[in-house]
Amino acid sequence: MKVLIGTKNPHKLEECRRILGDIPGIEWLTFRERPFPEVEETGSTLEENARLKAVSLARITGLPTLAEDSGLEVASLGGAPGVLSARFAGVEKDYRANNEKLLALLAGVEDRRARFRTVAVLALPDGRTWVTEGVLEGEIALTPRGSGGFGYDPLFIPLGETRTLAELAPEEKDRISHRRRALERLRPLLSSLARGDLQFPTPPG
Repeated sequence: MKVLIGTKNPHKLEECRRILGDIPGIEWLTFRERPFPEVEETGSTLEENARLKAVSLARITGLPTLAEDSGLEVASLGGAPGVLSARFAGVEKDYRANNEKLLALLAGVEDRRARFRTVAVLALPDGRTWVTEGVLEGEIALTPRGSGGFGYDPLFIPLGETRTLAELAPEEKDRISHRRRALERLRPLLSSLARGDLQFPTPPG
């Protein structure tokens, strides 16, 4: 069963393949094997954006499509940047600028609680969809640390850790990440899809 990963972000592609690449019967395709257009993220929530991408690309390509949207939600900023995480400092989606803006807003702020949240959607060409969510609690560091990961990883310290996500090895990050928690919840469905029996409960799409 061929399933499309609906993102052109190389970091997200790599993580998705590391997390779900071992499902028997699933052949993962990317934009390199099956080119697709960008889908504008016009939703006001992570779920709306993930659904927009998954449903649009499943319809365009005729393939089951997995898409997700992730955001950083900072308690003292009322949940911002949230759905605007990638474009926090501008439409250029500049990781460094986003981090600098976040640190500037949190200068002198004691409450640095935050969480990463991922909403994943699997869409079939017939219009059916399944939605899962994963959350990773933590806090924002005072300065960036580490050279791994991407996005806000150099600033995010997971609950129970002293290191930022960017200081963790990829396999360490994968074990606890918000993206893994969301994607793993789709594993039974993907396995069922590969077998051709689709026994996974079907929520309203």
